[in-house]
Amino acid sequence: MTSLSLIAPAKLNLFLHINGRRADGYHELETLFVFLNYGDQLDFTVNPNGQIQLSCDNQALANNDNLIIKAARALKEHSHALLGVDIHLTKRLPMGGGVGGGSSDAATTLLALNQLWQCGYTLDQLAEIGLTLGADVPVFVRGFAAIAHGIGEQLEAVDLPPSWYLVVHPNVHISTQAIFTHPDLPRDTPKLSGPWQSAKLYNDCESLVKKLAPEVEKTLLWLLEYAPSRMTGTGACCFASFAEEADALKALNALPAHWQGFVAQSVNLSPAHLELNAKLNLL
Repeated sequence: MTSLSLIAPAKLNLFLHINGRRADGYHELETLFVFLNYGDQLDFTVNPNGQIQLSCDNQALANNDNLIIKAARALKEHSHALLGVDIHLTKRLPMGGGVGGGSSDAATTLLALNQLWQCGYTLDQLAEIGLTLGADVPVFVRGFAAIAHGIGEQLEAVDLPPSWYLVVHPNVHISTQAIFTHPDLPRDTPKLSGPWQSAKLYNDCESLVKKLAPEVEKTLLWLLEYAPSRMTGTGACCFASFAEEADALKALNALPAHWQGFVAQSVNLSPAHLELNAKLNLL
């Protein structure tokens, strides 16, 4: 195998509780991750010269700060792979949206290059490498819907019924670092003591983000006309859940022109893993 194309799927945080702040600056949290069958696309082609090259339909993203480059270099350093790779990113997920675009891109890069470079690493080993790139990367590497504990790396698998989601990006960029370092962020939510299904669930970042970005509050109020709404991650994307795709699409069609949105279905297994396994089974 010398080339591979995989999705880098979006995620939603169905809730996000922040339990405390550690001495190293990371936050203890509890959150429920679910994957969506929608995301960026990454095309990988092995090259023999050992170089790692990234192109993108948005050329501003094709730089050394991109987590795709960082993931490829981290795997190359760990595995001492001699081959290189040419990567093309088709960007569909909003940046600074809280749907995990950068982390998902990094995880899909690790999954793909582990095969193309024949590194032979387990998912646990790839997740360890991924954790050095960001706290959300391991959940994308492991590829199952989960409640995450710790800083997001301790995963407890869950089995959720599928749901249709309308995800709306209000065209504001929210810096995850700015939210997690803000003095007004709540950091004292008690840890869940029983089943999460019977607990009162919310996003601890939401009230702060609404103050800093009023457009997020407008988005949540607009969605509330159709279904209960919530913000994902540190924002700025907001979402509402629907039982039927048609109802979600009806709301999407009414979306104000100055916002962006998409409709997708939730899945318990990452579409990146499903695509990768299907392609490997064809060999």
